Amino acid sequence: MKNAYCKSSKLSEARFRQIVKCFALDLTATQTAEMTGVSRNSINLLFSAIRRRIAENSRLESPLSGEFEADESYFGPTRVRGKRGRGASRKTIVFGLLKRNGNVYVQVVPNVKAKTLQAIIRGHADIESVIHTDGWPGYDGLVDLGYEKHFRVNHGENEFSDYDGNHINGIESFWSFAKARLSKFKGVSGNNFELHLRETEFRFNNRNVDIYKLLLKLLRKNPV
Repeated sequence: MKNAYCKSSKLSEARFRQIVKCFALDLTATQTAEMTGVSRNSINLLFSAIRRRIAENSRLESPLSGEFEADESYFGPTRVRGKRGRGASRKTIVFGLLKRNGNVYVQVVPNVKAKTLQAIIRGHADIESVIHTDGWPGYDGLVDLGYEKHFRVNHGENEFSDYDGNHINGIESFWSFAKARLSKFKGVSGNNFELHLRETEFRFNNRNVDIYKLLLKLLRKNPV
């Protein structure tokens, strides 16, 4: 049974399109299984395969250039013993670089040290770019690296914006979007977290286009 989008399945192309439609609508595997009559295990496998294609595609869209907001966020249990905020235990640290009025790039990082964060910025933002961050010391030294247009907002003093447009409200809006979206899965395993994160990045970056048509184009070019 020929299927231009899926090489490893006996599903008809029409049924596979139906599954992709459910994925595009951001339905869960359980909801999709109920709507399509395909087993939940099979749906999970197909959803994971689609997420891998999304992740592969997103890596091709870097580097970026322009005016950026940089920030980190923590994903994981809402309540854990120990430290809070930066350095919180049992949390996955994600660094984000958002181009204003454009796309976001996210990456799981081992820590929030200057060496780690600045390496990602250097790899994805042109040296002429404008960089907006908060006051975290991990961003110290960006000017020394050549980013002469580095502006900071001090959240520690309840400062979230100034009259010159120095803020990181855009990347913080993405964090809110990502956490709200991922919460519906009621916990994502560590092995799958990065794929779900990359999917969330993909959905945000393509928020103004037809995700279903975009996925079909992507999967026809590179079937699962």
